[in-house]
Amino acid sequence: MHMKFSEDPKSNYFFSQPHQPFFVLAFVNAIVTMLVFLLAYKGVLNLAITPSSFHAYGITYLMFTPAFLAFLFTTFPRFTSTKPIEIKSYMSVFTLYYLGAVLYLLGSIVTPVFSGAAMFIIFAGHFKGMLLLREMYLTTDMEDKQDVYWILLAMKLGVFSHLLFIIAELFYMPLMGLSIEISIYLYLFLLTFTVGQRMVPFFSHSMIEKNEKLFIIVFSLLVLHIILEGIVTNSSFIVDLALGYIIGKELLRWKLPFPNPNPLLWVLHIAMYWIPVAFIVAALTNLVTLITGADFLFLDIHVLMLGFVFTVLIGFGTRVTMGHSSNAMQADNWVKFLFIWTQVVVVMRILTSIVSAFGWNFMILFDISATVWMVMFIVWALRFFAVLINGKKLT
Repeated sequence: MHMKFSEDPKSNYFFSQPHQPFFVLAFVNAIVTMLVFLLAYKGVLNLAITPSSFHAYGITYLMFTPAFLAFLFTTFPRFTSTKPIEIKSYMSVFTLYYLGAVLYLLGSIVTPVFSGAAMFIIFAGHFKGMLLLREMYLTTDMEDKQDVYWILLAMKLGVFSHLLFIIAELFYMPLMGLSIEISIYLYLFLLTFTVGQRMVPFFSHSMIEKNEKLFIIVFSLLVLHIILEGIVTNSSFIVDLALGYIIGKELLRWKLPFPNPNPLLWVLHIAMYWIPVAFIVAALTNLVTLITGADFLFLDIHVLMLGFVFTVLIGFGTRVTMGHSSNAMQADNWVKFLFIWTQVVVVMRILTSIVSAFGWNFMILFDISATVWMVMFIVWALRFFAVLINGKKLT
């Protein structure tokens, strides 16, 4: 992971657009953190922190967050009709993220002192990224600010959950549950859902009237979900059922042309359809766990994060990478394979949880599900890193 920061970014293609360095960093982190987690979970590698904390932090703040910044630093100026972010602004965020990620990964294996310091560096990058988006929000003179308001709110809540995570990890562990709940529902999900409901109907030429009340209802239910989980674990099943019903009904209203012959669209449609499925699965598994005590290995979180957030990330990430490198917006066999493989990742993780709930040994499936995740990002990297790093033209 040696990169020269001394070179003038203007003469360096890799740093010339914000999505390029951030996507590469996010996807490298996706592979490395999963490999380390897999080895730690199996007892091959002794981590300085618990494998579950490492996994939660690695996926949320080392993989999803830089990927979100990649997307938002590119699209938020368009959403707000403001001027593009200057190179020095996003490079300062990237430098913090890059240094923090390297230190965190090393520190997790060597000493918690390093990983503790690294989290503060990464947090500084996250906070700075949020401030850049806030600045655009405050300077825009757009009439309709609803979407950008919710994106910014989700990013602020992400920064808050990040701070809670650091406090929990270093000083007061009981806060960890709250940190993870906020990061999943009010940060990762809310931000992705806001972008998804804006872009997916638009790309699909589904000209629907905006549902003005949707966000306040969804947001209120997500907050209620977190409060209930804080009082009694698994008690949020009625709220989850309501979320599944309301969002499912909204998606049907969109009348998306599904199944769609264009892979760049059907991957986004599938991602959106995972949302109601995820919340209904969450309702059922939480109820079963309350009654029987069965352990579903965080199935509810994984269906939402992999089925929806991860699938959207690969769909949008591929789209942005191709569109901003003057490549044709056409899905070749590589892209079709990658989009189908996203669903292999989701299904393998679901199977792992189901086997766990029956009390059977799930370790082989756990290994397979971690491996298919790493294969996904390795194949994506083989196809698109050259496009991100030096603007390669795909044939």
